[in-house]
Amino acid sequence: MLFRQLFDRDTCTYTYLIADHQTKEAILVDPVLEQIERDYKLLNQLELKLKFSLETHIHADHITGSGRLRELTGCQGIVPNNAQVKCADYFVKEKEMIRLGKISIEAIETLGHTNSHMAYLVNQDRVLTGDALFIRGCGRTDFQGGDAGMLYDCVTKKLFTLADNTFVYPAHDYRGYTVSTIGEEKRYNPRFLGRDRSEFITFMNNLKLQNPQKMMEAVPANENCGIVNKELRT
Repeated sequence: MLFRQLFDRDTCTYTYLIADHQTKEAILVDPVLEQIERDYKLLNQLELKLKFSLETHIHADHITGSGRLRELTGCQGIVPNNAQVKCADYFVKEKEMIRLGKISIEAIETLGHTNSHMAYLVNQDRVLTGDALFIRGCGRTDFQGGDAGMLYDCVTKKLFTLADNTFVYPAHDYRGYTVSTIGEEKRYNPRFLGRDRSEFITFMNNLKLQNPQKMMEAVPANENCGIVNKELRT
């Protein structure tokens, strides 16, 4: 399996490129519009055929490159079940499998950051957690249908029940971390450590965070697969 972690500095977003060495089929998870030239070049250099562009959720901090990738490669755009995206090719459901050759990617519904969110367990040994679980943190729950109690339940009952040595790859990092494990996050994540459900809800409801700078632009654009206008395309 080819597995690459790619970074967008402006929004601190991780995009993941996964491919099967034999079939050359590839998937990009959470692509960023401004990085499509980089990603498309890498696909061509590695002689990969992009089969899917996959989202963990409808982002509020960056515009997805999914629509542009579909134009360039003919890939299918996949979003989580119940996402308000009319242009998506497919809506992936809880426990559904996406396959690339010998690679299996299992969808794990992890609601709470937004009301439509999936984590993706890749070959049973690494999980792409989106904004549900960060390295020593988690996504906010104060807009886009967020629910702190639901996030607590999904993280503690679904993600934290994976094997401790499962690698954790989030959709964002703001402090220079690249990877963790489920075992580490259970032991050291300050958002969850020593807090029960009600304490977590109180904590999350009192964060008083500013809205993402691109929120008013990004959410409607991402509901349209990232296609805004020609000036925004790379």
